[in-house]
Amino acid sequence: MRNTLKAIIVCLIVVLPVSSFAQKTSKFGHVNYQEVFQLLPDMDSAQLKSQKYIKDLEGSLETMQVEYNNKLQKYTEEKDKLSNLVKKDREDELVQMQQRIEAFKENAQSDIRQKNDALMQPILEKINKAITEVGKDGGYIYIFDISAGSTPIRYFSAESQDVTDAVKQKLNIKPGAKVSAPKAAAPAAKR
Repeated sequence: MRNTLKAIIVCLIVVLPVSSFAQKTSKFGHVNYQEVFQLLPDMDSAQLKSQKYIKDLEGSLETMQVEYNNKLQKYTEEKDKLSNLVKKDREDELVQMQQRIEAFKENAQSDIRQKNDALMQPILEKINKAITEVGKDGGYIYIFDISAGSTPIRYFSAESQDVTDAVKQKLNIKPGAKVSAPKAAAPAAKR
């Protein structure tokens, strides 16, 4: 009798949580990450900072290029009058300047990528935080990104709820706002 009672209690402990879990419906939602990204006011500031940084680098590159062109022109005009030693020295100097310009271009591209990543990171974190909050507040199991270029979702039923407006609201973006003109593309959402 005691063993039977223990067996019944063990069965109830195991079966009740499973049956209550089976009765609970799973909630799925989707968000247009790209749309939220483009509508976030922080994007304008980040783009302006990025453009200024690029302009500053372009100014430095232009200064280097002008200096190189001036030295090249001077060398071209005077090369017939120069001794072989001076000619060789000037040619080496021009080659080194070209190499510095090329290295600057390569480093500038890398720096621009790093600068853009640094500018975008807080924006992406802000969006991801808002999506997480909407997910927790709404009791969602998953929220999928349906933006173009994201993980492809070929189908979502009418039961999947679009939480884009809820995420916009968390970010103080007018819920009905739509993207008017394309801005910078949103990096893939970090999950």
